[in-house]
Amino acid sequence: MEQHINPEAEFLGLTFNMSTVLMTTVTCVIVFLICYIGSRNLQMRPSGMQNFLEWVVDFVRGIIKANMSWEKGGRFIALAFTLLFYVFVANMLGIPFELYNKSTHEVWWKSPTSDPVLTLTMAVMIILLTHFYGIKMRGMGEYLRDYIRPVPFLLPFKIIEEFANTLTLGMRLFGNIYAKEILMVILVGVGTSSIFGAFGAFIPLIAWQAFSVFIGAIQAYIFAMLSMVYMAHKIESH
Repeated sequence: MEQHINPEAEFLGLTFNMSTVLMTTVTCVIVFLICYIGSRNLQMRPSGMQNFLEWVVDFVRGIIKANMSWEKGGRFIALAFTLLFYVFVANMLGIPFELYNKSTHEVWWKSPTSDPVLTLTMAVMIILLTHFYGIKMRGMGEYLRDYIRPVPFLLPFKIIEEFANTLTLGMRLFGNIYAKEILMVILVGVGTSSIFGAFGAFIPLIAWQAFSVFIGAIQAYIFAMLSMVYMAHKIESH
């Protein structure tokens, strides 16, 4: 089976995965278009796309209320909505097909969340936001005291927990989506190897694509849910 590689470009001394840049842009455009089309002509009795968006907003509101008081957590509904929608769309992009340059073996179309750099960057962004809002809403002193509650010797463990939360939030999403796409590539490779391989791989490929939709949806939910869990831990005293 051919070894696929990522197209790369250098800018200001930094190396960028152009496939991730492209697919992240595509994801953002899709999310924007869905939200724009669904909200451009709001009605008191929603239907169609507006009805779907209002259902997603209610679903996100439920996620927030399950982790913190609405009085404090209501301000994060846009963040949670964006995370849920963006990660879901990003996870779905690699399911129907994968595009690559046959001569260079560079993969251009895939799920951007199969890149650990993207998922870990998102995780770092979320953790930094939790610290920012924790300090903003509770004050520096009260926020820092949480690191020595209920007993001071827990301080090093709580510091380690911050790094562990960042790593697991990003790597969980990456690992599941990367494994999904690797298995799909293997099944496609078997299916295109021979006529017998095509018959043998067809049903498993269809089944795995259907299961991949489930994986993508669950991982989007888990990412948004854990983001709100971490936020609740910082803005509310536990």
